[in-house]
Amino acid sequence: MSGNQIFIAPDLEAEIIKEIAYRLNLHFVTEAETIGNVCLANSSEVRDDYRTTFAHIDLLDYIYAVLHSPTYREKYKEFLKIDFPRVPYPKDAATFWKLVHLGSQIRQIHLLESPTVEKFITQYPVNGDNVVTKPNYQDGKVYINDSQFFDFVPQVAWEFYIGGYQPAQKWLKDRKGRALEFDDILHYQKIIAALYETDRLMREIDGIELEN
Repeated sequence: MSGNQIFIAPDLEAEIIKEIAYRLNLHFVTEAETIGNVCLANSSEVRDDYRTTFAHIDLLDYIYAVLHSPTYREKYKEFLKIDFPRVPYPKDAATFWKLVHLGSQIRQIHLLESPTVEKFITQYPVNGDNVVTKPNYQDGKVYINDSQFFDFVPQVAWEFYIGGYQPAQKWLKDRKGRALEFDDILHYQKIIAALYETDRLMREIDGIELEN
């Protein structure tokens, strides 16, 4: 911990949690304390401005949101290159909860657990052998071979980076020479939906001022 920054460690130190609790005027509770009590953290029945507690999952989602802020990523890109990100302390409770909600959405999307990824924005309209030869992107279509393609693929999803690679491209390249099964086709459509929604949420996060 240094100044107004949190240095992420494998385990959140007690002093960091204490400092966050002090800054937000909230009480930290463990996961065990939240079970069976709708008045505690992580309950959708409690308005953010009425919440008095937060838990580890809230901190995780807050950090996840911050790490997906384009402005943050540009500002601290040198630290991110060496896998030593600096995360600002939450500026206030209202900002904290906004970022918790957005971070939670992105986390669930990346785990493919969000209903959002089931709402396909793409189609796979042409029958064939489904063998991946040389994937390429043309006019909203991701061709897996000369005749078959995923249609209505946003360019932002095709070009989206996570870490040092582009998932929409790498997933197909890793399956070059293989025939896609029915579940593979559905899974790829989930990936595209996830990447597109991640981009939207990142832009929403970027509209939130992270630091004072």
